[in-house]
Amino acid sequence: MSLAIFDLDNTLIADDSDYLWGQFLVDQGIVDKSYYESANAKFYDDYKHGTLDIVEFLRFSLQPLADNDPDQLYQWRAQFIEEAIKPLLLKPAQQLIAKHRDRGDTLLVITATNRFVTEPIVQLYGIENLLATTPEFIDGRYTGGFNGIPCFQEGKVRLLEDWLKGSTETMQGSWFYSDSHNDLPLLKLVDHPVAVDPDEKLTEFADAANWPVISLRNGQCPTHHFHK
Repeated sequence: MSLAIFDLDNTLIADDSDYLWGQFLVDQGIVDKSYYESANAKFYDDYKHGTLDIVEFLRFSLQPLADNDPDQLYQWRAQFIEEAIKPLLLKPAQQLIAKHRDRGDTLLVITATNRFVTEPIVQLYGIENLLATTPEFIDGRYTGGFNGIPCFQEGKVRLLEDWLKGSTETMQGSWFYSDSHNDLPLLKLVDHPVAVDPDEKLTEFADAANWPVISLRNGQCPTHHFHK
């Protein structure tokens, strides 16, 4: 039994839930279209290029949570999951998760996208353990802030280390699946790093390091990378 860790966006789902949530807010008229759409696109571009200021982005992306009543937010989120996320679920990802579950592995998602957006998505895959940036919630309202450190780049490693301290799990035999070069700090830490439909920078690194490179978008669950 080992720890099987998965990134979420563009790994287990075929797009980026953080970016799509922003677009959903624009499309529903919940936020100002002219400002929010362009800012959302810029932040996503920064992320892809490895230049994202995560704290600045979180101030931007969590503000709509502070601006709206939680009950209304949950209704919007349910609509978002139904309309924007469920079509992006990947059968090969479900099969890969099932293979790790059948092996007795502990399943964990680690994602830079905040917990408000990602928790119901992770639940769709039947994964109980989630590490994500946690929006601050005080006196029945979201504040627009966040608790602890952002779950991004080195922050993913730090949050995983904290999680392990309260767990019986270890990193022995651990796996991590990700599409993004932003996850290299954690990919380098596990025993079995796997690049999944990787971006250009991660592709280059994975090739040089002789890491497995797989796709979860071709309709078949890859199994060749499994080994004891």
